[in-house]
Amino acid sequence: MSPVQEHSRNRSETELACCHTDDAPLATRLVRDPAAGYRLAFKIEGMDCAEEVAVLRREIGPLVGGGDRLSFDILNGKMLIAADAGPVSAEAIRAAVARTGMSAEEFRADQKAEPADDRRRRIQTVLTAASGLFVALGVVLHAWIAGNFGVAFGEGVGRSVPIPAMAAYTLAIAFGSRYVVIKAWYAARRLRPDMNLLMTIAVAGAIMIGDWLEAATVAFLFALSLALEGWSVGRARRAIAALLELAPPTARLVDDAGVEREVPAAEVPVGARFIVKPGERIPLDGRVVAGSSAVNQAPITGESVPVSKQPDSEVFAGTINGDGALDIASTKRADDTTLAHIIKLVESAQGRRSRSEQWVERFARVYTPAVMALAIAVAAIPPLALGGPWDMWFYRALVLLVIACPCALVISTPVSIVAALATAARAGVLVKGGAYLELPARLRAIAFDKTGTLTAGRPVVLAIHPFNGHSEDELLARAAALEARSGHPLARAIIEFASSRGVQPIPAEDVQIFPGKGVTGKFQGRDFWLGSHRYLEERAQETAELHDRAEGLERQGRTVVVIGNESHVCGLIAIADTVRPEAAGLMRALRGAGIEHLVMLTGDNRATADSIGNQVGIDEVKAELLPADKVAAVEALVRRYGAIAMVGDGVNDAPAMASASLGIAMGAVGSDAAIEAADIALMSDDLSRLPWLVAHSRRTLAVIRQNIVFSLAVKMTFVVLTFVGLASLWGAIAADVGASLLVVTNGLRLLHSQAELHSTAETPVAAE
Repeated sequence: MSPVQEHSRNRSETELACCHTDDAPLATRLVRDPAAGYRLAFKIEGMDCAEEVAVLRREIGPLVGGGDRLSFDILNGKMLIAADAGPVSAEAIRAAVARTGMSAEEFRADQKAEPADDRRRRIQTVLTAASGLFVALGVVLHAWIAGNFGVAFGEGVGRSVPIPAMAAYTLAIAFGSRYVVIKAWYAARRLRPDMNLLMTIAVAGAIMIGDWLEAATVAFLFALSLALEGWSVGRARRAIAALLELAPPTARLVDDAGVEREVPAAEVPVGARFIVKPGERIPLDGRVVAGSSAVNQAPITGESVPVSKQPDSEVFAGTINGDGALDIASTKRADDTTLAHIIKLVESAQGRRSRSEQWVERFARVYTPAVMALAIAVAAIPPLALGGPWDMWFYRALVLLVIACPCALVISTPVSIVAALATAARAGVLVKGGAYLELPARLRAIAFDKTGTLTAGRPVVLAIHPFNGHSEDELLARAAALEARSGHPLARAIIEFASSRGVQPIPAEDVQIFPGKGVTGKFQGRDFWLGSHRYLEERAQETAELHDRAEGLERQGRTVVVIGNESHVCGLIAIADTVRPEAAGLMRALRGAGIEHLVMLTGDNRATADSIGNQVGIDEVKAELLPADKVAAVEALVRRYGAIAMVGDGVNDAPAMASASLGIAMGAVGSDAAIEAADIALMSDDLSRLPWLVAHSRRTLAVIRQNIVFSLAVKMTFVVLTFVGLASLWGAIAADVGASLLVVTNGLRLLHSQAELHSTAETPVAAE
């Protein structure tokens, strides 16, 4: 049996009393560095949108063995080359990037991740503004020299333009085309037309026919379109960068003598103690050594209510301390905190393109050259075949070239995806790529693990049944004594319950553990034993009454712990992992969201599984499953329903999660293994995030479809207007800029789509 299978089987609650397993080695094996798997990383100057990503993929893909060996982070201007890429040098990559009109430099691991091309975008904004000012100046000069504005805006090819106005228009074209002409030149050399080449041809054509105002206006509006594109990318980047600002840059270290000093958080070693005052943000992940406070964990987990922290509680970088000072021991370095992992994964998620992004890229790849060919046909066929005027049809061909610019279409999807990813991260839902963001909208079935997913994963004592004249306190004292030094979940449940009843455990002597059976020890001079129902049967001390009582408790889904001595059984303690309070309401909310089938897959016994399934209202229960059985069950669901999700703890359920259409990890806070094993990680234990995620995914898809339909409708409208002679160059580019602005604004609405977060699930039903 594999370690994963063994671990999963040991999770069965009926075996907890005797297994005492340790998850750490498995978790350690499953954790991987989010940046692992990449051999080279480059910072790309001039990469602002998916169109440029497509150009880079076409140019560099053949050098590395295919475009699938490349991954791009548009927000931070990074390109990653996979470790399994073909042999290629950094020099060859830089040369290939230079052939696209962009530039590349190697990205070092210790290099600070600066916002992508901020300086370039500032320059671009200034040049765009200058272009617009010179267009306006040209119009004013033309009108002043001619005597009225009507002449300046007059229609007609080849009309006379005064030299001063022509100079102003020339400067407007130069400023507006600064970042376009270079890329257009490289596109022409590669014989691969892109939007930069189309705009350059349109501007040059307008100049050739003497329409300087149109040429300058097209150059300005296209520069404005690119500036809007840069702004939208910057806006989405700032939404991610806001995560970076959550953790303060310094920590207040305290030494053994109690002396405090501030040091950079990046220099704090694991194990060092630091102080966080009331109202301050916590700089590093750690464990509370002294003090108590309520900590606002919303920036990391999305929880709306502050969480009480006591000594030995975990805290996370970026969360906000309440009204009490905390003395904390660091458990992770600054670059390894939960927050740091979230930031890395959200940034890298952009490289995993959604189906919509892939469709738009494929469409634009065909659409642009097709419209360019149509423009050539429009310019040549009517004059040659029908004797039409060359100047009129040449002008209409230029309008078609402008219409061919796919800016609005190309930018609409990635902006929507990045905005939706950022919003999900703020809501405590970590989505590892656009491909996984779209999947929840298509789900028809969801499979749940039981322990730690539908249940709290923390057993509690539900009932005590003394026998042979013993009292409940006597039974608790003996059980607590035998389990006093155990770290087992059932042992902790007994000790905590005993403490709540005022029974302080006194550790037993001569304690011996019998793996798979139970434990024995000496308490107050007498020998006692503690174990499972099976251990009771092996000791041959079971009576008919005890058997009936134990089996009755097990049918209710409870784990039975038996305490006895050499002469008789002292009593039974019933323990169970309680159902999450929100689980029943979650099932109703998911059905309301259109999920057809809800399944529970567990390695636990049938009685316990059926009991939990009935409490939460699950449609189908599959019990006593090994990991391989869970995989088979998930694969059967995929064949039956198509798109299904598997929700589990991200470690024991990793094989089943990998087999599902979508793997969702529960309770991923502090667990790198859970984050890495799943496609989506719920950063708190709040199951209400699931129906919110489905709604958020559908909202994202709706916005993407709206943007695509609107962009294409604008294009088609202007194609028709062009053929009937009602479209102009500046009108076409103005419409394209307007469309870009509208689709970007529509996509950025997803940054504010958390309003329904706390209303998607129905009122939770209290568990037993």
